Amino acid sequence: MDRDEVEPELRELLRAAFGEPPHQVTVAAVRRRVARRRAVEATAGAAAVAAVISIAVPALGGVFGSPGPGAGRAHPVIAYVANAGSGTVTPIRTATNTPLPPIKVGSGPDFIAITPDGKTAYVANGNYQQGTVTPIRTATNTALPPIKTGRTPVAIAITPDGKTAYVASFDSGTVTPIRTATNSALPPIKTGLHPIAIAITPDGKTAYVANNGSGTVTPIRTATNTALPPIKTSPHPDAIAITPDGKTAYTANDDHSGTVTPIRTATNTALAPIKTGSDTAAIAITPDGKTAYVVNLGSGTVTPIRTATNTALAPIKAGHGIAEIAITPDGKTAYVANPGSVTPIRTATNTALPPIKLRGNGGAIAITPDGKTAYVANFIQGTVTPIRTATNTALPPIKTGYSPDAIAITP
Repeated sequence: MDRDEVEPELRELLRAAFGEPPHQVTVAAVRRRVARRRAVEATAGAAAVAAVISIAVPALGGVFGSPGPGAGRAHPVIAYVANAGSGTVTPIRTATNTPLPPIKVGSGPDFIAITPDGKTAYVANGNYQQGTVTPIRTATNTALPPIKTGRTPVAIAITPDGKTAYVASFDSGTVTPIRTATNSALPPIKTGLHPIAIAITPDGKTAYVANNGSGTVTPIRTATNTALPPIKTSPHPDAIAITPDGKTAYTANDDHSGTVTPIRTATNTALAPIKTGSDTAAIAITPDGKTAYVVNLGSGTVTPIRTATNTALAPIKAGHGIAEIAITPDGKTAYVANPGSVTPIRTATNTALPPIKLRGNGGAIAITPDGKTAYVANFIQGTVTPIRTATNTALPPIKTGYSPDAIAITP
C-alpha cells in the first residue's frame, strides 16, 4: 500500500474515531504512525485499526527517546518505557529484565529523554489539550510536578551539559526550554509549523528543530534561546539526526518521493536532497559518523548514506511496515523494528541478517549502553521484548502498561 492509498484511509479512520479532526492534526503529522496501523492489520485485523488510531492521534509525535551523550554510567541500568494508553512509565531493570512498579505521569506519554548524568527522565505527555512534561527522579522512580509546555509536546532533546531540556510542541509551533536544575520552563521559542523532532549539536551550542508542517528546520542558539532564520528542506521533515562531529544535520523527509536533506551546520545551509525510498521517516547515524541509516516506511527498506559524500548506497530490504531504527554503541549492527520481527543489519557489509521473531508487533527500540540488549516496544500487546544482541535471539516479553510507545535507557 503506497502513501496515496494510505492517506485517504487514514483520514476516514480519523473521522470515524473523532469526527472531523482538529485542524492542527494533519495527515502529514500522523504519517509516521502508519507503521502502527500496519502492525495492527498484521496482528489483529482491520477491526482494531480504529482503536489504535484513536490512541495514537492524541499522542502524536516521537516514538522513541534516547539518552544524550553522557558522562559516567549510572547503575543499575534502567529502561524507561512510556505507555501512551496508560498514562504511565514502566521502569525495567535491564540486568534481570524485571519490570518495576509503574510511575504515573500525564496523559498520552510518548517520548522520553534522560539527562546525561542519568538522574532525571523527562516524559512528554502528548495530550492535545494540555501540554506538560513530567520529570522522573530515577534514584527513587518518583514523578515530580509536571512542567507546563506548549500543546502536544512530541520531542525532547537535552544539552550535553544536562542544564537545559528543549521540548518541541507540535500544536503550538514552539519549543519550550526547561532549566533542569529547577525544572522550570523558560519562555517558549517560536519555530515553524508543527515542530516534530529536535536534535542538539555535540557542542551544545545549537538545537535544530524539524518543522513537519513548514518543510523547514529552525536552528536555536542555546546560549540566548533565540531562533535563527529557518532552513528550507523537502516537504514534511519528520526526524533529524546530527553527525558526531557536529558538522552536518540530516532530516528524514516524510514526503511521497522520499528524501533526506543534509544541512551544513557551520552556515545553516541546506545541501541538495538525497533520494531514498518512499515515506522516509526515521534516521540514525553510526557512532563513527560515516554512515546514516534511513528508514523508508513505504518501501520497506533502509537506505545507507555515506556522509562524506552525501551519496545513497543500495537500499537494504528490511521487511514490511518498518518503523524505527537503533544502532549498537560499537556501530556494528543496526536494528530495525517491523510488525512481528526485528531485522538486524550488519553495517560493515550493509546486509540484512535473518529477522528476529517477536511475540508482538514491534515499534520503538532502544539499546543498552553496553550494547548487549535491544528493547523493542510491542504497541498492541502492551509488552517490551528484550533481544540478546550477541546471538540475535528474542527473550520472553516483559509486561508494561497499555500501548508502550517510547523507550529510553539510562546512560
